[in-house]
Amino acid sequence: MSTPSAPVDVIALGQPTFGEPELRAIEEVFRSGWLAGQGPTGKRFEEAFARSTGTRHVLPVNNCTAALHLATSALGLRPGDEVVVADYTFPATGHSVVYGGGRPVFADVRPDTWTVDPQAVEAAVSERTVGIIAVDTLGQPADYAELEAIAAKRGLWLVEDAACSSGATYQGRPAGSFGDAACFSFHGRKGITAGEGGALTTDREEIATQARKTHNFGIESALSRAGTTGLPVPQFDEIGYNYKLSDIAAAIMLAQLERQPELLKARQVVAESYQRLLGDFDLVTLPHTAPDRTHSWQTYALTLDPSVDRGRVATELRSRGIQCNFGTYASHLQPVYGATAPCPVSADLFRRHLAIPMHANLTEAQVERVAAAVREVVPAAR
Repeated sequence: MSTPSAPVDVIALGQPTFGEPELRAIEEVFRSGWLAGQGPTGKRFEEAFARSTGTRHVLPVNNCTAALHLATSALGLRPGDEVVVADYTFPATGHSVVYGGGRPVFADVRPDTWTVDPQAVEAAVSERTVGIIAVDTLGQPADYAELEAIAAKRGLWLVEDAACSSGATYQGRPAGSFGDAACFSFHGRKGITAGEGGALTTDREEIATQARKTHNFGIESALSRAGTTGLPVPQFDEIGYNYKLSDIAAAIMLAQLERQPELLKARQVVAESYQRLLGDFDLVTLPHTAPDRTHSWQTYALTLDPSVDRGRVATELRSRGIQCNFGTYASHLQPVYGATAPCPVSADLFRRHLAIPMHANLTEAQVERVAAAVREVVPAAR
């Protein structure tokens, strides 16, 4: 393989889409004087995101990990409890269980959609199991019909880790509307983003009430106290956290939410172009979207043939100005958890996945350049 000697334009692995709508939204917040969290702009975002996800309650937070922590806590996770967790995911999912003193028990994933295998979930349930956390892997929702049935039969709660899937659907319903609660990320690589941020969605009022209290140190918000007479002094009767989303970030998210349909469409076009350009290339397997769901395409991951040296491919692509990375983590292999049960499908994906550029700003010429480079580099890395 030859490395180009002349500088080339870098094609980003992920990239947010920002512009005048976001700048105007930020300016409005600055003019309002309320920049901190839980303000009027945050309230407007709650209402808009509730409409988008088809849920009754939305709590904006500073990241998805905070949302997961709040959800598991509100659902009653206690030290010593076990939670079955989809294995192929960023470790924040497992971490959220550990934060509450629980033990994540990792369940293997499907080889086609990379979402948690319902049969593996059922096999992992023990007498200590209290809940399940499914993951919408890289933007594709999990099998919620089967998972909700397992949770109901076993008397378990179910949380949807929707970090990557805002705008995706399962059987006609939007991501974020499944289980007892769902948790979103608005990190810079997500389909809609404020750079950082997240949200918890739920239809259960008691979960929303408890999470809203504990995300703000365990007291009511200043905005909710603003209309009262006198000088109400809140009391701290339980430990809470500082997980609020600023109104600046909420304003950005309002603008991003309005643009979401066009951003989703642009990512879908990129995915279709990769399918056209790489669909007949036998050294890679392309992502599969199940027929009863839609994909938000937060990440586009190729599964390389076992004969291919992924590290060599990555090095060569990067030398050509094409950013890439691994897919996500096989959580059970991370030493922090001390897990012993194997998840062979997840482990195999962890070894062979290669994420290539995917975002709404990619041009057709850039996608063609990426695909051509993959076709050239991969065979030479065997």
